[in-house]
Amino acid sequence: MKILIIVENLPVPFDRRVWQEATTLKRNGHSVVIICPAMKGYMTKYEIIDGIHIYRHPLPMEGKGVLGYLIEYSSALSYQFVLSLKIFLKHGFDVIHACNPPDNIFLIGAFFKFFLKKKFLFDHHDINPELYLAKFGKKDLFYKLMLLWEKLTFQVADISIATNESYRTIAIKRGGMKPENVYIVRSGPDLKRTKKTPVNDKWKSGRKFLVGYVGVMGAQEGLDYLLSGIFYLVHELKRDDIHFVLVGGGQNLVCLNPLHTSSKLRFM
Repeated sequence: MKILIIVENLPVPFDRRVWQEATTLKRNGHSVVIICPAMKGYMTKYEIIDGIHIYRHPLPMEGKGVLGYLIEYSSALSYQFVLSLKIFLKHGFDVIHACNPPDNIFLIGAFFKFFLKKKFLFDHHDINPELYLAKFGKKDLFYKLMLLWEKLTFQVADISIATNESYRTIAIKRGGMKPENVYIVRSGPDLKRTKKTPVNDKWKSGRKFLVGYVGVMGAQEGLDYLLSGIFYLVHELKRDDIHFVLVGGGQNLVCLNPLHTSSKLRFM
């Protein structure tokens, strides 16, 4: 079977979930082509890695604010559609595997499904209506648009895969999908690359406990609450036996810098 994977918010193979899915499909005898954005470290427009064809498109700007996101998503969708036509003619495909965010890739899926009888699979990574609320804090017209896109995505999808049971419930109850068409596919580390190592006490900076966060630092991750919690724990409860390490980057990192300064927390 020939599969086209479309992902908008991260490049491949940096997006580990998408890359694990692609390599698993390839190992099981399927042909895989991926469309993704070109970002730092992954700027090559076209390359083949482990037998998987990767087409990357530019993003003219990183979305900030409602208008910024609409421009980013519209631009990405245009590139994705043009590349999907090119890939259809050059490689061919039987299935479109769309990974959100955003939830507008169903437009490409609908075109190929209704005009060329291709299957559409939705890989549900994020709950975008809730992400919109986390970023902007209001149930306005654009929030309703997020709900509409999500609903239409599930209606177009032949199959949906969720990362956990709560996302599966959303697909069924909010998206109206049949339970038998929604599967849970969890993400996990490659055990061949992951191994237990001896404790390295230097990371604790002389303290008894170490608490770590590794990941994206966006508005929806709620790291402002984490920093407030750390401040309360250290300065109000007088806990000086815990060392906190936060590793990552994202749009909200600049906003977190003043917060850690005002909270008397050290940024490294």
